[in-house]
Amino acid sequence: MSASSTTKKAILRRFEKDPLAGYVNPVSFLKPTGVELLSAEGRVSTVPYEEIKTVCFVRDFEAAGDAGRRVFNTRPKVEGLWLSLEFRDGEVLEGILPNDLLQLEPLGFMLVPPDSSSNNQRVFAPRAALRSAEILGVVGSPLRRRRAKAVPKEQIGLFDE
Repeated sequence: MSASSTTKKAILRRFEKDPLAGYVNPVSFLKPTGVELLSAEGRVSTVPYEEIKTVCFVRDFEAAGDAGRRVFNTRPKVEGLWLSLEFRDGEVLEGILPNDLLQLEPLGFMLVPPDSSSNNQRVFAPRAALRSAEILGVVGSPLRRRRAKAVPKEQIGLFDE
């Protein structure tokens, strides 16, 4: 992996060990054996999925302790699947998953976290880290299209004959 403008800042949170900070390529960081991470020193390593709790795409490394809110206080406004993930250690994280089955990743879930003002912009949770994944709701379902407002009868048409 080369350090280019396509790499994003990420913090890899692990179950049994300290978190790792580095850079990942959001298009190709998921490898068959684990997540590929480029450290600030320039070392590339692949961390096995079994060790990883989450991969947090962050704004800033210094705010690494800012995990933000883990669950939504109210029904989310962002369109997608409202998901609740329970990790092997019992922790719960909610997020929004795109409502597009073509974007589902077989190795885990890429979520938009509940707190948009936190340091975490996106969170990837490997399937190996989860005890359960539950859909809490569908926000902005394409099945319910918004109806156009009815034109009042007293409205005249400019080009009607």
